[in-house]
Amino acid sequence: ANDRLWNSLEKHCLADPVNFARYYANPFLALVSQAWLGPFYQMTAQLNVVNPGGAAQSPHRDYHLGFQTAGAVARYPAHVHRFSPMLTLQGAIAHVDATIEAGPTLLLPNSQRYEPGYLATSREDFRAYFDAHAVQLPLAKGDMLFFSPALFHAAGTNHTSDVKRMVNLFQVSSAYGRAMEAIDRTAMCKALYPALLSSDLTAAEIANAIAATAEGYSFPTNLDRDPPVGGLAPKSQAALMHEALGAGWSVEAFSDALDAQAAKRCP
Repeated sequence: ANDRLWNSLEKHCLADPVNFARYYANPFLALVSQAWLGPFYQMTAQLNVVNPGGAAQSPHRDYHLGFQTAGAVARYPAHVHRFSPMLTLQGAIAHVDATIEAGPTLLLPNSQRYEPGYLATSREDFRAYFDAHAVQLPLAKGDMLFFSPALFHAAGTNHTSDVKRMVNLFQVSSAYGRAMEAIDRTAMCKALYPALLSSDLTAAEIANAIAATAEGYSFPTNLDRDPPVGGLAPKSQAALMHEALGAGWSVEAFSDALDAQAAKRCP
């Protein structure tokens, strides 16, 4: 099996701040991030290790829309599919020499231009096209690779017997990927739940109220404590609220579950 160290950014900083400062002082990382996103970008990182014999990933796109099912993605209008990739820069730094045999990232050139691409990841014909046309670049230790999160890509198969292909992956987010105000949505959910539990609103009206109150998106979260279970993303606050209402949980049970979820999401 392959390995991943979630939130390597924070763990690196807390374990060795001096080394962290040198690592992230890299002018090229800052230059490319600002060129794509502008100032005040938000850095996140995860260390990915493809062990000897590790199988290739399925082709995919990345954060935001790329981390959702085709059914969920289909609910977003076309213009969201177009602008979503502009909110994130995908990047990587090789921590070891990665020959083609070691399985560096497979890339499908120009696939970021395919506007319906977020809906294509589960299609067998598209996966076959990816397998036939994807390219790989060998990486030397310290090499950097940056691309749009809409570019179809996948970790390659590690055909070696002794190379742990180790790459630090970046998802760098736009400063504009955050809301204008800081809101305590947990407190709002706790206040609203009893009202919804005893309301005569329709299911659609309840869904609208939840959408105005709860966090409907699963990220950001602490993926060590809140990993995806049975899907591509952890359960969101809104999903928990829908589940509780559907099952008729007591106010106390919902409040406890909400607190437990919030605790898992903390850094």
